[in-house]
Amino acid sequence: MNLRYYVLLTLSVALLLIVSGCSGNKPEAAKAVEPAQSEKAVAPAQPLKASVVIGSETALLLKDLSENGDYVNSQNFPSLIKASIVNQNIGKNQLIIDLRSPDFFAAGHIKGAVSKKIEDLPSWFETGIKPFEYERIILVSDDGQLSSYTTCMLRLMGYGNVYAMRWGMSSWNNKYASAGWLKGVSGKFEARLEATSNERPATTGMPELNTGLKTGEEIGMARFRKLFEEGTKNIIITADEVFADPGKYFIINLERKDKYEDGHIPGAVRYKPESTLGFTDEMASIPTDKTVVVYCGTGHNSGFATAYLRLFGYDARTLKYGNNGFMYEKMVKQRTALSWLPFTSEDVNNFEVVK
Repeated sequence: MNLRYYVLLTLSVALLLIVSGCSGNKPEAAKAVEPAQSEKAVAPAQPLKASVVIGSETALLLKDLSENGDYVNSQNFPSLIKASIVNQNIGKNQLIIDLRSPDFFAAGHIKGAVSKKIEDLPSWFETGIKPFEYERIILVSDDGQLSSYTTCMLRLMGYGNVYAMRWGMSSWNNKYASAGWLKGVSGKFEARLEATSNERPATTGMPELNTGLKTGEEIGMARFRKLFEEGTKNIIITADEVFADPGKYFIINLERKDKYEDGHIPGAVRYKPESTLGFTDEMASIPTDKTVVVYCGTGHNSGFATAYLRLFGYDARTLKYGNNGFMYEKMVKQRTALSWLPFTSEDVNNFEVVK
């Protein structure tokens, strides 16, 4: 039996609750992972309205994912962990996988980390290691977004002990932060934000998967193989690209209503973070003929959401740095009032790397 359908061992580990990826305004607890900010009901895929039709393969995959934990609507979504927790557990029963290029890995990495390409992870998880022998498997990337994307796919495959390190290597020490998040944050497009709420399109349908397979398990594994084979190509999009022509994209805002109404990318449509993925009436309103840009405060939640949408055939991208990449000064000013999570020097540690 493929590990995708192995018992989700770590989902039953007591009290391992994960913090929300874009709000993050809870203090760090003594637990190994961060506490959930709010409980979310586990909601299976919802029936479609009679006027909306989706392909049989899509329906089978939705049903299969729902029956096998409904990860994207569980308390474990998104699965993020702080650098401080990773550092505290170096030498213990955790596996750190560095997804950066071999050159960056060779120049400096977390002690005990192994360098792996995203494309190689499925076969390595199946034959190279015994994943469930580790208490946690930590994925690390430059800024945390590619690791969030990859963590979502592995979690959906059944690896319930995989986490993405929040902020990526930028949270490890100032060298990486200076070249990464601290350099990437920007308020350059604050003057172009709009406060008008945009209506979501009518529900029409979801992409056809067309794998030719007959069960949700088979369809899912075929889709996972394809996404991993594609690697990191076309996963991330920048604020410069989006603001150059917002109408070119279908832009999804994954934030609270008050944050959305205070200012968002022109044309962006708000979808609720807790009731979109896996809800067929919601997903069927996302156009299948446009590139979909998903964004939130930090890009972590949107990284997870992008993986799920791409699994179902959408041409989805996550916005690099999220709101931090285009309205940073506004986030800093309203940090308390709207519970924004701007990246600052407070999020940077002073941990060592090895070569």
